[in-house]
Amino acid sequence: MSQLDLARLQFAMTSIYHFLFVPVTIGLAFLTALLQTAWHRSNRPEYLRLTRFFGTLLLINVAVGVVTGLVQEFQFGMDWSTYSRTVGDVFGAPLAMEGLAAFFLESTFLGLWVFGWDKLPRRVHLATIWAVAAGASLSAAFIMAANSWMQHPVGYTINTSTGRPQLNDIWAVLTNPVFLWGYVHVLLASLVTAAVVMLGVSAWQLRRGNAPEVFKSSARLALIVLTPSIVLAMFVGSELGVVEARYQPMKIAAAEAQWTTCQPCSFSLFQVGGGNDDKTPTKVIAIPHLLSLLATNSWNGQVTGLNEVQSSYEQQYGPGNYVPNVFVQYWAMRVMAYAAVGIMGVAAWGIWLLWRKKRLAGATLFLRLAVWAVILPFLMNTAGWLLTESGRQPWIVQGVQLTKNGVSPSVSTTSVAISLVAFLLLYGALAVVDVVLMMRYARRELAAGPAAEDAEAVVPAMTY
Repeated sequence: MSQLDLARLQFAMTSIYHFLFVPVTIGLAFLTALLQTAWHRSNRPEYLRLTRFFGTLLLINVAVGVVTGLVQEFQFGMDWSTYSRTVGDVFGAPLAMEGLAAFFLESTFLGLWVFGWDKLPRRVHLATIWAVAAGASLSAAFIMAANSWMQHPVGYTINTSTGRPQLNDIWAVLTNPVFLWGYVHVLLASLVTAAVVMLGVSAWQLRRGNAPEVFKSSARLALIVLTPSIVLAMFVGSELGVVEARYQPMKIAAAEAQWTTCQPCSFSLFQVGGGNDDKTPTKVIAIPHLLSLLATNSWNGQVTGLNEVQSSYEQQYGPGNYVPNVFVQYWAMRVMAYAAVGIMGVAAWGIWLLWRKKRLAGATLFLRLAVWAVILPFLMNTAGWLLTESGRQPWIVQGVQLTKNGVSPSVSTTSVAISLVAFLLLYGALAVVDVVLMMRYARRELAAGPAAEDAEAVVPAMTY
């Protein structure tokens, strides 16, 4: 493998690993804030017990997530110094905002929340967990603004003396249509992820009869948040696809392995062939007009094929192969979509049980399925990022810089390979630690709670 291949593999590994924690942090901070708000307003001790329980899971997730996120930024200087030098005047602005504003906001108030139980007034202490949730969401906003600029560069001009992009309109970056739709999509996916995690943990506890009246409340909250979130996430994801079809037609055509222009266009649930070396796929169970709807919001909309986009890019940018890995694009799209449908099915089933006033604790099959459903949002999120990032290739910044031109010229293939192995070992160890801690604290029995009349005087201590 070349230096480019290894550098891409390393960044892909660290990015995918890091994003396993990001949606859990954003979503679980919001859900924990809801639980503490419920305790603050009702003074019911079960909400306090649940706040402490899921707050511990939040802390474990944040601790590992922060470590993995820092490594990503180091790689811009280690493996991608040419990229950093070329677009740093634009890309660095939202990253600096994320570090100086959002990250410090989140970490500061997280510390106040953890250590302020017995020192801050209840209302002030409640505000700290909402500040944590706001900080996590704001952090994602700046990161998404930077990433969206790579997908659809706006708000910049080329500096004539350096030949590099230079930021001249931060408002354009923050109103980039790819950013607006993509950011909302990330927030909704985070709520889905955290809600499924909370539902899965609650289901595990309910199956074993651990504090059923308490975990029934967390399961109900998870379902109430999950149901609208997954519906909205699928809708926003569809609209994001329309935006990307406008600015990145190659990505959308590759997601369907559509080599020739079609109108109207069908969506295949499954196909044989259709990769970069096979341009005549056999579609299995094709749904008429669905691709036209997803890509254009029109029943008979036209989707430009890979061959046509390749020809137009050659005329615009010069000779080269501008087609991404079609196999990855096609299946990433379907894994994401099928996982989302599976989550929607679990949510609908759970809401039906609540609506029919069935006892969740007695719905054995549903509880067993809810535990295993925890895997689905992580598959959905990972496939979504593969679709987004792999589909931009061979560009590191769409239309501005090719990925092969962004690597560090002074870093050898051997150096990248050694660091890749080191990261694999380190991340493997972190994965074991995280899984062991999350499983241990998710399975532990709920701490005894105070009586309702004594809840006002409670001075809880977080469990580490």
